[in-house]
Amino acid sequence: MSGQLSKRTENQNVPQWRYWQSVRPNQVALFTANKNYTWAQLAEKVAVASQNLESEGVTRNTCVTVIGKNSLESVILYLACQEIGAVCAFVMPAPLNIIENKLDTLYGEQLTRYVYLGHESGLNDNEISSINARVISPLMQIDSEEVSTYFDSETYSTVTAYQDSQLASIIFSSGSTGIPKAVAHTVSQHRSSAEGLLKDFHYRALDCWLLSLPIYHVSGLAIVHRWLEAGAALKVGVGNLAADFNGVTHASLVPTQLKRLLDSQCDLSLTHVLLGGSQIPMQLAQQAKDQGIDTWLGYGMTEAASTVTAKPVDGLEGCGHVLSNRKVKITKQRIFISGETLAQGYYHQGICTPMVDDEGWFDSKDLGCWQDGQLVVIGRADNQFISGGENIHCEEIERVLNQHPDVVQSIVIPIADEEFGHRPVAVIETKNEVKTRPNKQDIERFLDGKLEKFKWPVRYELMPDESRQGGIKVSRQFLADYLNRVR
Repeated sequence: MSGQLSKRTENQNVPQWRYWQSVRPNQVALFTANKNYTWAQLAEKVAVASQNLESEGVTRNTCVTVIGKNSLESVILYLACQEIGAVCAFVMPAPLNIIENKLDTLYGEQLTRYVYLGHESGLNDNEISSINARVISPLMQIDSEEVSTYFDSETYSTVTAYQDSQLASIIFSSGSTGIPKAVAHTVSQHRSSAEGLLKDFHYRALDCWLLSLPIYHVSGLAIVHRWLEAGAALKVGVGNLAADFNGVTHASLVPTQLKRLLDSQCDLSLTHVLLGGSQIPMQLAQQAKDQGIDTWLGYGMTEAASTVTAKPVDGLEGCGHVLSNRKVKITKQRIFISGETLAQGYYHQGICTPMVDDEGWFDSKDLGCWQDGQLVVIGRADNQFISGGENIHCEEIERVLNQHPDVVQSIVIPIADEEFGHRPVAVIETKNEVKTRPNKQDIERFLDGKLEKFKWPVRYELMPDESRQGGIKVSRQFLADYLNRVR
């Protein structure tokens, strides 16, 4: 492993930020809109937060729930939880009843529900108290210049409850096939994920990765662990496109975000972008390359601590080779994953239930095949439907539609049909500024010769603005409900 990455085998019980504090104390570790923090300053602020957590009653194995969007505070609180051996559950802003359901998953009747209301949580202390949760404020003092007055530096330098093997995070899965599950990872599993990607994807000490995806999704949290593994810099943005990307070399984006960024004509320092999505247009990759940006695509999931396979965008079908520390096998088109990045299990009221079979394999519920040593993902098993006796994969149609020059993204939804059982309907996000319904005849001329006619969508709708519902993925269930309303 490159000497530029943290020495994992020698520091299993030393927090990574302390390691970088010892070797790069004066290097900037964190950029924010208002202030920058060196590794030494970051370590001090984590110490303050961890001591304040303990004063709130948080101890080893305690679960702390963070509700809100990305912020400096959420990053520091996550590290502080690791410092004292607690586990941090990240939850996206949502109505109170949804938050209560997730807290019911995390905490049993005898467990104290510790909740931190972060940036744009959308809730207040009274609302949280009404669902028998305790609001904590362990970060109130971390921005004080007089950090040394809040902790004993001599004790800090020697005492920590951190262990690589401890549970670090809980992330709720997207729930595309049912009720979202609370996926729990250890520090070691996150580190294995970061380590494997960084063997191929260049990210080193003088680089800066923008925390461009929500930390309550595994793709966002993975950025934090790559930063810690590389000892480079992390930037916490504020949602302003030009300001956030200023000085940034790396970002994790979805294709739509990259397209909008390139079209914005911002002065970019970007050198590398890791894209999520099954099909990345070569035109977009070339547009990025013309601006000196290498684009990579990857396949991954929450249970595998984000990316499993990756490659530079090359226009070929497939989502890359299997990264280090992971294993992939395909049985009857079903993709199974194993290796060091797999989650500890599904978390319920303090207990982790294993999610693998007796041989350590996790059923991804994705369908795929091998092609020239690369994994090709056909689609979700639950996104296959029967139309007129024929098996149809939604993602197969989407891959072709996404190649249309006016299409940014498409989602295909099967709609009940008396004659055929189900027929495909496409919801499309277009590149046109004028929001008009996609022209069916134009798209069908494009599909001719590229897709069997029985797979052509019978109808095309424009992607509604609210389709992402606060997340980074479009909800298929939301679109199915939407189509039933507008039919």
